[in-house]
This record gives sequence, C-alpha cells and structure tokens, in this order.
Amino acid sequence: MTDTGERLIDDYALVVFDLDGVIYLIDRPIPGAVEAVVRLHGEGRAVAYATNNASRRASEVADLLTGMGVPARPEEVLTSAAAAAQLLSERLPTGVPVLVIGAEALRSEVRAVGLNPVTRAEDSPVAVIQGYGPQVGWADLAEAAVAVRAGAAWIATNTDRTLPSARGPLPGNGALVAALATALGREPDEVVGKPAPELFATAARRAGDGRTLVVGDRLDTDIEGANRAGLDSLLVLTGVSDVPELLAAPSHRRPTHVARNLAGLFDPAEVVRVPAASGDSGGWHVVTGADGWQLSGAGRPLDALAALCAVAWWHRPTGLPTAASPAAAQALEALGLPT
Repeated sequence: MTDTGERLIDDYALVVFDLDGVIYLIDRPIPGAVEAVVRLHGEGRAVAYATNNASRRASEVADLLTGMGVPARPEEVLTSAAAAAQLLSERLPTGVPVLVIGAEALRSEVRAVGLNPVTRAEDSPVAVIQGYGPQVGWADLAEAAVAVRAGAAWIATNTDRTLPSARGPLPGNGALVAALATALGREPDEVVGKPAPELFATAARRAGDGRTLVVGDRLDTDIEGANRAGLDSLLVLTGVSDVPELLAAPSHRRPTHVARNLAGLFDPAEVVRVPAASGDSGGWHVVTGADGWQLSGAGRPLDALAALCAVAWWHRPTGLPTAASPAAAQALEALGLPT
C-alpha cells in the first residue's frame, strides 16, 4: 500500500497513461481500465495519454478511447508521431521532402507541420522519419537506407522492441529500427518517444504546481521515461513487463509503485511502494545464501514483492527466489514466479 495508507491517486494532480498494455491491448480494453479512467473523470481529475505507437494520430486515439467508453479529447493525447514531426518542423524549412517509413498517421503528422512526405529516396529527402506501421516491409527499409547513406537525417519515433497483443508480444518499431541500423552500421540520429523524457515532460507541464504520476506496463519505455523526466511512476502488470523483469531491473528502470492493474490507483490494498525498506516487510522475510534466496512468512503478495525488490536491487542474488513455506509458495505463484 502507499506510505500513508491513503489512495495513491490523492497524491497526484495529473495521471499520464500509456495505452497499449495499460488501457487496452491493440483495440480491446483491459478489464477494469475503462472503469478506472471514467472514475478519474468523475472525480474531476486531470488525465493525459502518452503513446509510442505512431500508427494513429491524436484524434484517432481519442476516438478509439471514446469508442471504448473513455471520454477522451485529442488535446489529452501525446503521440510519438506528432512529437517527431514537430521536432523536424523546428529544424527544417517548410515544404522540404521527408521520407516517411510508417503508417498513414505518421505521414499526416508530417504534412500537418508543413513538411512534404515522400516515399522514395529519389525524391531527395533531407530527413527520414521512421515509425511503426503494420505494412512496413523490406522495400520501405531499402528506401530509407539509400536516403540515410545519401546524407538524410534519421529520426525514429520510438524503439519499442515489441508491441503487446492478445497472442503475446509482437515485433514493434524497435525491431524494424534495429534492422535498418544493422544495414547502415549505425543508430538513428535521434529517438523521440519513450524512454526519452519529452512526452512525459510535456504532459507534466499541464499539472502546474501539482505532482504527476506516470502509469505504464513497460520498464524500458514508460518507467525509464518517467525516471528521466523526474516523475513518479506506477507499473501495472497487465502488459509487457513481468515480475522477473522487475526484480532484475537496473536503477533507471525501477518504478515508484507496483499494482496488478489500475485498481491500485484507488485501493491501498491493491498497490505497493517499491522497494520495501528491507527484506523484512509486511509479514515477509527474505534471506540470501550460497544456495540462492528464499521467501518466508505470510501476508499480501504485493508486500512480498516489495521485500523481494529490496533484496534483488540491493544484493543482486542470482536466479529467482524460492519458497520456504506454503504461504510463500502461494505468494510467488500469485506474482507469476515459479515455485
């Protein structure tokens, strides 16, 4: 639970949500997510949405959310596509050609800021902007490779290795960026989306003097981006990152709080601050030794997680924890850890 036992949401003026893995998977709402956001609106709380997915414009994301029952406005949505296009518009003269690798939404954002989206290296683009698009293929990457080798700047909207789906993680824009980087022998000149802090920093300015909470499902984008922006974060276990990844997380990818889902915003019993002060916390005891590390005691699985994080992050034991009691075995199972 939170340090005070009060609702987590009461400590913050603005909540910034990631979308895929937090609010929905592809286009289906995650159970309880719509109700949580509607409750925030009902309490008059400010919300924003920050997504690395460059395949939809802000207005399309708002329409998608509204169709799910979440009353969202385009101005509440921050996308990596819009941010990347805005970045180029600040650096390039109006009307210059920009090679767009991605979905129609990315082309629309480039066009909206006064630049000329093109599809071929023969059009002499001064920059390449690369974002996720389900139809992106070898021919698109080939055009980008030729353009970058000819001197075009290379901007990636994001480098998410995977996208969450009902069938498990699927290749994301980062996988396509990696393919192009392999061909070129170098990385993009700039990556705009998370974990870069700009999307979260832009959203946080809307909170004024109040505090901002970032809610995400990925340690490598949402949580790292929140840390780089100097913001508190809540990791929900409804998307990509799981407990083993959390226990192994380096310092720059560690969240402030963890919850199974968005119920943790409102119910102190459904959220925990991490790490605990020590391996003895909430009725749990974690010990390390030559044979690994072991959980004993009884209590909430989330309190066990906080104690495990304390030991994992401070002592770096090898392998995964084992259970010293039936209650500990049940807690590890509830956290998705082998017993």
